[in-house]
Amino acid sequence: MAEQFKRNIAYKIRIGDILFGKPINDNDKFSFLELGNKKIVRVNLIGNIIDKYDSEGERKYSFFTLDDGSGQIKLKCFGEDVDKFKNFIQGQTVLVIGFLRQFNNEIYITPEIIKEQDPKYLLIRKLELEKEQKKEIENIPKSQVIAIKDKVLDLIKGAESENGIDLEEIILKLKETPSEIINQEVKSLLEEGIIFEPRPGRLRWLG
Repeated sequence: MAEQFKRNIAYKIRIGDILFGKPINDNDKFSFLELGNKKIVRVNLIGNIIDKYDSEGERKYSFFTLDDGSGQIKLKCFGEDVDKFKNFIQGQTVLVIGFLRQFNNEIYITPEIIKEQDPKYLLIRKLELEKEQKKEIENIPKSQVIAIKDKVLDLIKGAESENGIDLEEIILKLKETPSEIINQEVKSLLEEGIIFEPRPGRLRWLG
């Protein structure tokens, strides 16, 4: 089974995208995270350690909280891995490669590698991913983008009886569509005056 895991790509990704993904389970055991057309098992992140907890007593474990500006996620180390990563502390910027796991509906990471980085790499990674996402959007046929815009508008119109819909809910409902494209089309609809935001993240139709 370990050999199978090694063949999985460690996707460069932001924490916020992990939190938007859909965990897929097989017989109640976490299998992968579904994000658009990707099936993610391993990840490659850069973030800041904002908290660390070490257990006391016989059962050894360490929990780190990682933040990259888009969200927060736990790194959980057990057994021998506790000693392997014991020198990492709160305040450091780190590169993390590891496996996604789920327990009690919480997605977390079991790290394979943690490596200290210069804080500037947090911004470099953000810009790198934004550039890749922009390229993906540009490669989508115009007809498909128009169809996505129509779907977004239909969801907003259909939520008028509930005084609007949250952007996060739209992203969840259109889970096959990259969140970047949805954000782009929402921005376009706002600029065209077709929809408005009664409060940040809440969307309503102006029709």
